[in-house]
Amino acid sequence: MKKYILLLIALVAISSCKLEDKITESDLDVSTPKLSELDAWLRKEFTTPYNIDVRYSWDDDEVDQSRYLFPPLIDNVKPAMEAIKTIWVDTYTKVGGKDFIKKIAPRNIVLIGGINLNPSGTITLGLAEGGKKIVFFSVDLVDFKNRASLTRFISTIQHEYTHILNQTVPFDEPNYGQITPGNYTAQWFNESIKKSRELGYITSYARANPFEDFAEMVKTMLSSDKTGYDKIINNITSAKAKKDLRKKEAFVVEYFLTEFNIDFYELQKVAAANIEKILN
Repeated sequence: MKKYILLLIALVAISSCKLEDKITESDLDVSTPKLSELDAWLRKEFTTPYNIDVRYSWDDDEVDQSRYLFPPLIDNVKPAMEAIKTIWVDTYTKVGGKDFIKKIAPRNIVLIGGINLNPSGTITLGLAEGGKKIVFFSVDLVDFKNRASLTRFISTIQHEYTHILNQTVPFDEPNYGQITPGNYTAQWFNESIKKSRELGYITSYARANPFEDFAEMVKTMLSSDKTGYDKIINNITSAKAKKDLRKKEAFVVEYFLTEFNIDFYELQKVAAANIEKILN
């Protein structure tokens, strides 16, 4: 009797299987989206050669939800990335070697259209997160044929990439901080750039801490040629401030040469020439 019942159950199960509908393809579109002309260009210039993913579409996970932020206009994406490619990637590639950016780089670049305004009234131009991602803000406001606007925009990558380099190979922060130890302040945004330079800091933000100070030195030196940078130093009244800034400059130059075998003055020269390429 027990065997009969088991056999009956098996027959019913087989019968039920035969009555089920055949499996059909999913109604969901699981095909790979076709790349737009812009996406194909980004893949060719950044993703394939450098393993850098450029994101410009809106993604809640990429931004601070407490801020009023929005994606850039599509027409502004390629000019922004052309500037980044020419002034940052091409510069380091020419001086540091074809594999330099491949080995040390953020794996994600995120573009945001509008301003990232802080409660203090300051504006955040960019962020580096864990050495893996750099976020650019105010992309829609950049005039890539205006020198001041372009250098302000590109200063983000020069500053944040310095942090990535420092996270890869730390610089001697304690000794660097001893060059001008007395005037670092959390209230740096209340200080003028003129006053900051007279105290031995290249920008007001450099007064935040030695880590930011170092990145601001690199950023400023890569924002113009040596003549332009020397003009900044020579316009400072305080002899001590001039001396301190030259010490910081030497610190930067030595770091790049010792840790990465990069001639920083050559890097500065190439960056300045590449800025001119974008402007012209």
